Amino acid sequence: MTFEYLYIDGEWVSSASGEIIEVEDPATREIFGSVPAGNATDVDLAVKAAKHAFEGWRSESLSHRIKVMHRALEVLKENKYELVAIEVRELGAPLRWAERAHVNGPIARFESYLHLMDKVPFEVKLNHSKVLREPVGVIGCLTPWNYPLGQVMQKIIPAILCGNTVVLKPSQLAPLSAMVLAEAFHEAGLPPGVFNLVTGKGAEVGNALATHPDVDMISFTGSTKGGVEVGKLAMETVKKIALELGGKSANILLEGADLTKAVKIGLSSCFDNTGQTCAALTRMLVPRKRLAEVEAEILLQLPKYKVGMPSLETSRIGPLASLKQYEKVRFYIQTGLEEGATLLTGEVPPEIENNPKKGYFVKPCVFTNVSNQMRIAREEIFGPVMCLIPYDSVEEAIQIANDSPYGLSGAVYGPPEEALKVAKALRTGTVTINESKRDIEAPFGGYKQSGIGREGGLYGIEEFLEIKAVFDEPLNLTEL
Repeated sequence: MTFEYLYIDGEWVSSASGEIIEVEDPATREIFGSVPAGNATDVDLAVKAAKHAFEGWRSESLSHRIKVMHRALEVLKENKYELVAIEVRELGAPLRWAERAHVNGPIARFESYLHLMDKVPFEVKLNHSKVLREPVGVIGCLTPWNYPLGQVMQKIIPAILCGNTVVLKPSQLAPLSAMVLAEAFHEAGLPPGVFNLVTGKGAEVGNALATHPDVDMISFTGSTKGGVEVGKLAMETVKKIALELGGKSANILLEGADLTKAVKIGLSSCFDNTGQTCAALTRMLVPRKRLAEVEAEILLQLPKYKVGMPSLETSRIGPLASLKQYEKVRFYIQTGLEEGATLLTGEVPPEIENNPKKGYFVKPCVFTNVSNQMRIAREEIFGPVMCLIPYDSVEEAIQIANDSPYGLSGAVYGPPEEALKVAKALRTGTVTINESKRDIEAPFGGYKQSGIGREGGLYGIEEFLEIKAVFDEPLNLTEL
């Protein structure tokens, strides 16, 4: 699946670099596609196109912008199964998970933003003034590989609907679904320059966007380390920034919790997407006297998490996304054993050249008797690795959960009233109590080193708007 061109100013154009980036299937380690390796020259052209298009697009009525984006959504839906096939190969997502999380989920996000736009308070009357919400300008969007289409949707859809123009740099590991999205925008008749796509390496394309003087805002999703670097570059020209970063989220099981349900949802959160989810519940905090029960329940449920080729409907866990991820996860599993944790299930993956399955497959691992001071409990592993941490009191559980540089998500299982009290004590952007439904209109984002700003719902839309106060009530000059 080869894409030879970048999408700039409404046209498919060659990159100034003349080079390509190969796309690997992590299940087979075969190269099955490629995209252009854009560079700073391409970024400059894209930013100029976005800047030129901004005044015209921001001046269009909201109803017109919604209408154009509705057309793009319909085109995207027509290409649903092409997108599923792409995520199975470029990410190694198991077939059913690829459809549910990587295609149906992002399409639902698109629909949600379209639905919410009429609820945005673009003009609010105060006692003696008006507050206006206006588009920021040119938005540089840098998105990760773990949810290639979903993270793109969280940024560019609300940004464009608000009247901004966009330059997108998707991850070099999983750039193909973004190409299909660009085709949908083109077919829908989105005006030239409103959306621009420059594929390439983060160190070149991402940095060029972050430092470009005509980019008004950077929206970044990725590691905390990467977000800090991008944020520093963006602040050289005092851009608005939104950063959705890492996590090491705690799942607190209280006395009285339904252990079967708590373990079921906890394993799903940690192991789905092969553990490559920033909000994954990777620390399970368990009453010490019930640790053996939880361990037994985990062993009972774990056979459902079958590791296999992502093209098979029977596979629940596919490969990690890249050799870099494989080696990182392998390192942390080795580290956990060296730190003295007990491996309840799983193993240290073999050296990749000795891996008989060829792809970057790792068996799900659960460490028990983990101390919260161990590296495996404090650092984001981004793989199918869970830590069981025993505690002796609810107060200690809260302290352990909050003793983290991150604060992205969390969960509490137990009697509802007590669980809500604990949830309020957690310093994290989202908390799930028992087996509760997700709300697509709720804000998503983190405390501390998990980021700045929010995505999703009206809160995510407002990230792409500036606030202006207009004083238009006549002054009584006799008061001067």
